[in-house]
Amino acid sequence: GIPRDEIDLIFDRFYRGEKSRVRNQEEYPGVGLGLAIVKGLVEAHNASIDVNSIPGKGTTFILNFPKIPK
Repeated sequence: GIPRDEIDLIFDRFYRGEKSRVRNQEEYPGVGLGLAIVKGLVEAHNASIDVNSIPGKGTTFILNFPKIPK
């Protein structure tokens, strides 16, 4: 899971956590754009994204999209 003090930062462009979750940083370095892109796409669709995280256990992301009227 993501440490509580990092939750507010994970959607910032180029943010990478103190302890990266990838085992091999040389092979998979990342640049910290993934969640920023996801948040931008979600908000462009008038939706929201919620994070539930328990350090040492795991993290769940919940995407909430508005219902399309019939």
